[in-house]
Amino acid sequence: MKQSKYFNPTLRDNPADAEIKSHQLLVRAGFIRQNASGIYSYLPLGKKVLSKIEQVIRKELDEAGAQELLMPAIQPAELWQETGRWDVYGPELMRLKDRHGRPFALGATHEELITSLVRDELSSYKQLPVTLYQIQTKYRDERRPRFGLLRGREFIMKDAYSFHSSEEQLDDAYKLMHKTYSKIFTSLGLDFRPVVADSGAIGGKDTEEFMALSSVGEDTIAYSDSSDYAANIEMAEVHVQYEKSDEEELPFAKGEVETSLDHQIHTTVMKVEDEMIAVLVRGDHELNEIKVKNLYGTNMVEVQNEEVDLKEFKGTVIADTAVKAIANGSIIGAYAYHNVNPDRDLSIERYEDLRFIQEGDPSPDGNGTIVFAEGIEIGQVFKLGQTYSETMGAKFLDEGGKAQPLIMGCYGIGVSRTLAAIAEQNADDNGLRWPLAVTPYHVHLITINVKDADQSDLSDRLYDSLKDEHDVLYDDRKERAGVKFKDADLIGLPLRVVVGKKANEGIVEVKRRDTGESIEVPVDNLNSTLQQLLEQMN
Repeated sequence: MKQSKYFNPTLRDNPADAEIKSHQLLVRAGFIRQNASGIYSYLPLGKKVLSKIEQVIRKELDEAGAQELLMPAIQPAELWQETGRWDVYGPELMRLKDRHGRPFALGATHEELITSLVRDELSSYKQLPVTLYQIQTKYRDERRPRFGLLRGREFIMKDAYSFHSSEEQLDDAYKLMHKTYSKIFTSLGLDFRPVVADSGAIGGKDTEEFMALSSVGEDTIAYSDSSDYAANIEMAEVHVQYEKSDEEELPFAKGEVETSLDHQIHTTVMKVEDEMIAVLVRGDHELNEIKVKNLYGTNMVEVQNEEVDLKEFKGTVIADTAVKAIANGSIIGAYAYHNVNPDRDLSIERYEDLRFIQEGDPSPDGNGTIVFAEGIEIGQVFKLGQTYSETMGAKFLDEGGKAQPLIMGCYGIGVSRTLAAIAEQNADDNGLRWPLAVTPYHVHLITINVKDADQSDLSDRLYDSLKDEHDVLYDDRKERAGVKFKDADLIGLPLRVVVGKKANEGIVEVKRRDTGESIEVPVDNLNSTLQQLLEQMN
């Protein structure tokens, strides 16, 4: 492709609203443009990278036996009402009505629609297992879109759904998809970790996230410094043994006294469905609301902005396990007490792991201690079980002729988020550095001076000969050399071929974008040199 005819508008300065490197460089290098908050167009370079990512995904999923389809983005409200998610999904679900007043939703996810699609088609155990996937635009009305493609209101996603007649089949599919995801993200050149995660609004039981390690990630990963254990901080279990001191228990009394944080008891009042509960954690720990949600098996958990007197509280009181070991502690706030010994003075119904894990805590697998890292979620695998098939009546006949709910799995990859994660991990101060698997072009051919006949003629010949073997972007623009080099660094193609003053000698410069290494090459050896360098970079 000749750059003089290419739609590739570059910018010298960072956009004012671009906070992170990938957002800044993808806009400046002409890969994307914002149309509204959280909504982007993919320009030709960006579309080529997206297509390469999708190509890798399709290859691995097809090899795993999955079948591609395409479902509508507009979904009837009644499907979401069948599962109850129309009312509980929240304001992120974009809702609309047609001219007849019939309610619809723009697809934030497709569990309901795929279940409705297969419930009349997969009627026998003989048809199972089946895995179906699509690559499609999704819509979520984010409260605060930010970080470019990492948190938008419209994004591209690969979502797959598997259907089974037994838990064993689901386990096999889950393991296969986990392996497939690892192959996909490895092929894309990402530094990533699979971590134990929370299923969120999707539902189901076992689930893992695939996280691309990055300092700008919005998720914190807790991992062991001595093993493969890794979990989203929301799901990391705390395995700390607490022992109560043998100090004398002092008389319980009203009023606040000064104590260390590890002797303080902090209270959070929460509404769990229709029940009011008070949750207690130690002062130096942070309450993990996800653990409360999972303890009660519901998404209907809401923090109440009120303080209560624990001696008068009429609801249920639960506490983190660390609270049990507090001796002569204090309750702070409007209703303060001191010399508090929880088992003696408070009506605590149960002790559970309710806090966030901390760096330095022992790893839950018993190997090493916990360290934190930031990550960008790029994929997630779920065991949905019968969450959707039971509520939507999706059944099959088993070997005995008895109707059973389909057993389901769900597997997502954020395609546009993956593009941003790759950009975030592969950039320097000058611009992007695309891995071979996703680079829009392999070779950037640059003519220093298009007015020089020797340079222009040689560049044209090289373009005609190279484009049969490589993806080539040919900068034939009538721009200064400095402008061309800055744009080349921004765009970040793996290899740069510069036709300059030695064109009349048949010599060009070849430069690697990743290392900055450059060599002079006779044009007769150019193709073999490029092939050799690309093999080294693969």
